[in-house]
Amino acid sequence: MAERNGALSRRRLFTGGAAIAAAATATSCATAESATPAAGFGSDAEAFHGPHQAGIATAPQAHALLIALDMKPGTREPRDALAAVLKLWTADAARLTQGRPALADTEPELAHRPARLTITVGLGPRAFDLIGLPHRRPDSVTELPSFGTDRLDPRWSGGDLLLQICADDPVVVAHTARVLLKNVRAMTSQRWRQRGFRTARGADGSGVTMRNLMGQVDGTANVRESAELARCVWDDGSRQPWFAGGTVLVLRRIRAELDTWDELDRASKELAVGRRLDTGAPLTGTDEFDEPDLAATENGIPIIPPNSHVALARHRSEDERFLRRAYNYDDTPTGTVSEAGLIFACYQRDPLRQFVPVQRRLAESDALNPWVTTIGSAVFAILPGTGEGGYLGQSLVE
Repeated sequence: MAERNGALSRRRLFTGGAAIAAAATATSCATAESATPAAGFGSDAEAFHGPHQAGIATAPQAHALLIALDMKPGTREPRDALAAVLKLWTADAARLTQGRPALADTEPELAHRPARLTITVGLGPRAFDLIGLPHRRPDSVTELPSFGTDRLDPRWSGGDLLLQICADDPVVVAHTARVLLKNVRAMTSQRWRQRGFRTARGADGSGVTMRNLMGQVDGTANVRESAELARCVWDDGSRQPWFAGGTVLVLRRIRAELDTWDELDRASKELAVGRRLDTGAPLTGTDEFDEPDLAATENGIPIIPPNSHVALARHRSEDERFLRRAYNYDDTPTGTVSEAGLIFACYQRDPLRQFVPVQRRLAESDALNPWVTTIGSAVFAILPGTGEGGYLGQSLVE
């Protein structure tokens, strides 16, 4: 565990066979770090330091791994323990995202192609109580109300800490997760892991938004411009000054009932969604980014059904806008046809004002409800970014 003065301890590495591995790493570190990675997608790097953490407004990478951890009960000085975790993760993330091996990295060759790696860290609502700072928890970081369509499984819900690891290469994601997790085992336990994927980078040049496994474009009406991000996503610190530059993540695991969805004809699917499956255009338009005309009728019947997903998910005020960053998942076990769906991640200043009103409408009457079931839910305070020489969460724990 780190001392209060911030020194990092890696004593757990130097036990048993790990000492040999660490020694081998030390002797080869200079050679490993001086290696020049080949050109191509794998050499691209995202900046780590800044006012906001990367992995939020960053253009989504092809692969994601989200891991929730709990602080182990009985930990002495839990605030110091959390600070130690955050310092360790910050130091390693600052290196790995730039294509440099982490300190004491036992597989440094896996770190040289960062493939736009981002590492994003958050705290769950309970974490503020555990570290004795409940008064510093932003009001917006709270459990969501229940929705009638939820069938939540504890295996996919909650958590004291969040690691969101994204990259265009799954090997990078796996290596990063191992590096970041193996040195915090004494202080944390894993609660759940969720792996997601999108279309491979460069595989689709059509400009169409990502598609989910139901075949729909997903995230057309999204927050994109800097001014929109400042208004809808980034906290301004007016209530909790330490949280300026942070945001709130709502994470929902949504199972898609693909087997029964397959039984619908194409026209019925498009009426349920409110968009054409081929282009993603609203039923009243020709281009994906055309504004849906919810008042348009044909023979007195709305062209876009009022209970279609588009009609209900459409924001009805600026307060209902947030940044979507979804990933598909497919964890189908042997012997079943499908266990797949969407890891729906959205970032905003205040979920109760932005996400919850939209979700209530969807839960009440979304035409897609027979084919989608929310089975996991969690809320995290995504920490503000950090400058060089600092660490994530420093403005909170110190």
